Amino acid sequence: MDGESADPPEPARPAAGRVREQDEVQEAELAELQATETRGARPLGGDTGGMFRSLRNHNYRLYVSGSVISNVGTWMQRTAQDWLVLELTHGSSAALGVTTALQFLPIGLFGLWGGVLADRYSKRPLLMVAQSLMGVLSLTLGLLTVTGHAQVWHVYVMAFLLGTVSCVEVPTRQSFVVEMVGRADLSNAIALNSSTFNLARVVGPAVAGVLIYAMGGTGPIFLLNAASFAAVIAGLSVMRTSELRTPERVARAKGQLREGLRYVWRRPELLMPILLVAFVAMFATSFTMSIAVMAKQVFGQGASSFGVASSAFAIGALGGALLAARRGRPDRRFLIGGAIAFGFAEIAAGLAPGYLPFLFLLVPAGIAMITTNTTANSTVQLAASPEMRGRVMGIYVLVFTGGAPIGAPLIGWIGELAGPRLGMVICGVMCLVGIGLAMLLTRFAAGRTQGAVVRGVVASPGGAR
Repeated sequence: MDGESADPPEPARPAAGRVREQDEVQEAELAELQATETRGARPLGGDTGGMFRSLRNHNYRLYVSGSVISNVGTWMQRTAQDWLVLELTHGSSAALGVTTALQFLPIGLFGLWGGVLADRYSKRPLLMVAQSLMGVLSLTLGLLTVTGHAQVWHVYVMAFLLGTVSCVEVPTRQSFVVEMVGRADLSNAIALNSSTFNLARVVGPAVAGVLIYAMGGTGPIFLLNAASFAAVIAGLSVMRTSELRTPERVARAKGQLREGLRYVWRRPELLMPILLVAFVAMFATSFTMSIAVMAKQVFGQGASSFGVASSAFAIGALGGALLAARRGRPDRRFLIGGAIAFGFAEIAAGLAPGYLPFLFLLVPAGIAMITTNTTANSTVQLAASPEMRGRVMGIYVLVFTGGAPIGAPLIGWIGELAGPRLGMVICGVMCLVGIGLAMLLTRFAAGRTQGAVVRGVVASPGGAR
């Protein structure tokens, strides 16, 4: 009687009850695995220490200090890159859309493999290599521009190469945060990352607009950004490795990419925020491009005013990030509510009657967008187990940035045919449609997963008879 138990068989339970029991066991196992990830971590979601509690971690302080400088340089370059393309193409929004698409296209092609590498290799040296390569690309574009040799295809190539490096750098950087601060401070650290990023978004475009005018061109901006990468590399190089909460590295094996995709598909707490970000980001990524076109073509503003418009959006984003830093555990209501608010704010900005109302409407759009992004990021990282976090963040980054090759050219094309206003309004409408689709697809996937578990439980003998 192979496999037969000496104990009497357990009375049969309804299939739905068995599914719930199995789900509870899986959740308990995941909670136990995540609880052992950190050494001496405080209770998850605790708010002891206030808005800046993550800065108690020495390594995170080094990381943030370097990031502030580098992020300012990055936003200066983004502003300069958009302006350079508009100058070289005599104001073509389609060319601007192509540039944005090329920068994010590699994420769609190789982004998932970047997450696999983040799980497989040590994250700190991987980040140092990636940051160095990004600095070299900025230096090259700066030298081409300063010497007067820059052409549109140069910008296209540099944008594509920058996106290729980002395939590895972004998921590695995202999943490295928990190694610096632990799970107890993860939500706060992600919100503070967004705060520094959007503080740079306030300062960077404004400074870039002034420097473009003062220095007579965009070339020096690229050179300054190249130098700014040294701050991040220096911070990474002097971290205390003994204080990093480094998980076990995943050994090389077949099927790791498929394993990550199945892992996300079977967990609604991961799938819903990832799908929502996918639909919203497809059209929200082109929002910065739309700001540039609206400022130049609709309101007839120059480079400095374009920088002010970008900064107005970033002020809202900074405020949203600071509000997120005060909260504890991420909340689904903030995720969905922020996405809906962003869609409506984008529609309203597209219909703004003048430049000042346009600036005013960019502030709530920034608040809503960063609320959505930080909540989704925290939700995904907290729900992912340590050995899967790199691959999960690779998927998250793919959907967060990979929609740009579709959304940016489409909005650029619509902007040329029907005007920038209609392009921005369509972005907002599609964001609202995407929210509904994300919720429907998550419910569909959850139903199929539960159905598969039910069929598996019913088909399983539970003990040979």
